[in-house]
Formats: sequence, structure tokens, C-alpha cells
Amino acid sequence: MKPTPIVRRTIEDFPKFDLEQLLGTVFEPIQGCRVAILIDLADTSQMRDFAFLQNPKLSVQRKAYEVFYQSLKQGLAEKLGVTGGEMFAYQETGGSNLDLPDEAIDSTGTAISLKESVYTQYDLILCISTFSATAPLTAFAKEFGFRGATLHGLNDIILATGLAVDYRDVSQEAEKMRLALTNADSFEIDFELDNTQYQLTIQCSGQDAQKSHGLCLGRTPDIANLPAGEVYFVPTGASGKFPMKFDDGTLAIMEVTDGRITTATLIAGDATLVEAFNHKLKIDPVTGEIGELGFGTQDLPVSGRDIQDEKVLGTLHVATGRSDHLGGHLTPDLFAEKLHATHDDILFSPSKTPEICVKQARMVRGDTTEVVIQDFEPSNYLRDAIGQEPSQ
Repeated sequence: MKPTPIVRRTIEDFPKFDLEQLLGTVFEPIQGCRVAILIDLADTSQMRDFAFLQNPKLSVQRKAYEVFYQSLKQGLAEKLGVTGGEMFAYQETGGSNLDLPDEAIDSTGTAISLKESVYTQYDLILCISTFSATAPLTAFAKEFGFRGATLHGLNDIILATGLAVDYRDVSQEAEKMRLALTNADSFEIDFELDNTQYQLTIQCSGQDAQKSHGLCLGRTPDIANLPAGEVYFVPTGASGKFPMKFDDGTLAIMEVTDGRITTATLIAGDATLVEAFNHKLKIDPVTGEIGELGFGTQDLPVSGRDIQDEKVLGTLHVATGRSDHLGGHLTPDLFAEKLHATHDDILFSPSKTPEICVKQARMVRGDTTEVVIQDFEPSNYLRDAIGQEPSQ
């Protein structure tokens, strides 16, 4: 039976965004820390005297300056008991979770080394960028001992909703869902596109589920990915077929064997795009490896950015490529080309993929099979686990 749709929260249902609360909650203890802000720019010379503010297309970087940099410099740092607040820009990588360059530019236009002048000199690093830097920063955090957060794709909706929540509550809700899914042997996901059914089976081999819950507490080196709110696995295998929507709207069917996408077949759209995708799979097969299966845990409005929209309860995403930041084995050195070493989320949601429906997602654990998602709504099993009233 199809679950009754959840009555979703709107922007008006959230408290006013409070940067002091966000930083103080996510990074407790925060007192005594030295804070730095990183942004990415296609032209790093625009970092000098904050010239990038003159470019209206750089909305993410403007938010970094207006919401984070100015707030810290205009009294918030003192209130939080932190120092610093300096901003640095590095050359944008051009892809999700690609390794970062070491050179960056400060606000005077001076070139600096991130390793020598940032990673080793600051306790908290906030990366507010166009392209996600979670994977490389997680590796650097463990190497150099800092904490931080990645907030790529930041926009007004995310500030008003996904970053306005209390992450202590988010963590508790994510833990409820983690316990409901942990130690799964596999997940079976049924997709529908143009009245045709496809199924993808993802093996998890009884592993402990992990959660992205937004808290980066204590002094343990770590990176929070904000907005947070998901339960995820690093698959041990995968097989079957699933539809995928490219950024330009092109639709193709991905065939998965032995844990990797092996070929894509065009359904509609740009044939050259699918040909290029298949060429990359051929010359660098690990680019097709299924490196993550994630389930959203939060009741959030659609933001138009995957960083928030993949955290919405009732959605799921798979990811290909790099997985070392999640505890997986696929590191950048295993790719044939450096620029292929991305971690790319493939989000399935009513807003992102209206043409593709997740008819049902089932968890297999021992002798038990539980429906967890149906038609982009959480099942009664999940609703009961997280304390929501089950649908009738």
C-alpha cells in the first residue's frame, strides 16, 4: 500500500538562521579555536581586495563573504571565543571531491601554501565552494589535525532551512534511522522510467550503517558536510540496471556488474554525452564503481542544490567514484587520470528526477525484508523507527 505523503515543512516553519548557534553547536567545543574560510574561484586573482564580489555569478562565494567572513570579523568571533576568520581562495577543481591545489590567494593578493599557512595554522576550516571538497579536506584533516565543514552550493534556501536547524536534533534523528538500517545485507531498488521497470541490487554485507549528522565535536580531526542528515553505506557490490539523468536532462540506462557501471544506453537526449560517458568507463573503469548508497533523514524544503536535497527524507542517492572519505577503498591514485577521481552523487527525488520514480526500495537483513521507501515516501517501517506516525 502506498504510504500517505508526509506534510512537508516550508521555509516559514524553520527558526531564523543563527550562525553563532550553528558554529557553536557543530564544533563544540569551539572556544580558543582559530578559524579560516576557504572559497574556490576560476580566477583566483579576484580574491585580492575581494574583487570577486563584483561578479554576480559568484553567489556562493558572496555568501561566504557576507554571512561567514563579515560576521566573524564584526563581532561573532569574539562572542564565540575564536580568532582568525581570514579568507583564502584556491583554484576551483572543476569536479566534485577532486584533490585540491596547494596554492591559494589571500585578500592582499599574496600566494600562500594551504598546507603551510592554513592546514597547519588553523583549528577550524570552513570551505564554502562551488565544487564539493569533502573528500580531500577529510584526508587533510586527518593528516594535519584540524576540524571543519564543507558547505558547497550554499544559497538562501539552505541558509534559511538546512543550516537553521539544531544539529543535535538532526544527529538524534539520523541515529534512529541508522539503527533501522544498520547491518543490512543488501538493498533492492525498483525504478520506473517511461513505464519500464529496472532494478538495482546493492550489497552491503551486514556492515554498520554510517551517518552524516553535522556534528564535529571534541578535538578529533573530522569534516562535517553541511547541510547534513543522511544514513549511508559503502557498497561491497552491486548489480542490475538503473536509469540516470545527466545534468542537461539526458536520460540513459546504466548497466551495473560486479559493483561498477559498465555501460550506459541512451534513452533520450544527447547521444554524444552518453558516448563520452562510455568512453570514460572504458579507459578508466573505476569511475563507474558504486561507492555509496545514501538515504535522506531530514524534513527539508527543496533547495535546488543536491547538497541539501539528498538529505530529504524519502530520497535516496547512489554515488560513483572516490570513496576513501567514507571509509571505502577507492583513493585518487587508483584512477587512470587525476581529473577522473571524483565522487559524484546521483540523486533520485521528485524535484531532481521527476521522470524517474523510485517505486520501492527494500532492505534485506537476514531472513527479513523491509520496504524502506515507496514512491519517494518513507515506509511505515521507517516512520515507526524515527518516531513519525505511520501512514494508514
